[in-house]
Amino acid sequence: MHSPITGEMIPLSEVKDEAFSTGMLGNGVGFEPLEGKVVAPFDGEVVSIFPTKHAIGLRSDSGVELLIHVGLNTVELGGTYFDLIVKQGDHVKQGQMLLKFDIESLRSAGYVTQTPVVVTNTGDFKEIIIKTIGAKTANDEIFTIKA
Repeated sequence: MHSPITGEMIPLSEVKDEAFSTGMLGNGVGFEPLEGKVVAPFDGEVVSIFPTKHAIGLRSDSGVELLIHVGLNTVELGGTYFDLIVKQGDHVKQGQMLLKFDIESLRSAGYVTQTPVVVTNTGDFKEIIIKTIGAKTANDEIFTIKA
């Protein structure tokens, strides 16, 4: 699985939202983004887009279901500062732009821009091996999933 974000990859346990940090929504990682871009981490389908544009659900061609949630409590913004490039049902290729967000405006408005990236169907897999935490560019490998 490749990184959908350029930024600092952090352990999921450090995300400042209990639903994510406890693994309640699945195993994964968090990011402190350096830029307001989200790209497809694999070839797959856009299966859900929140009406507020802050979160996107993907399913890889191999069956991995992934949630990318930009910022914390950003649902409150109703889509302000977010620009979707794709729509539900689109088939995407790894590295393809999915969404853009105004990172500076989010921060100026007082929002935490940490971005959890979680495998929502974690239980379907034997193991998710997180790669080295730290600086990542979009498309760097972030974890391996064993069926």
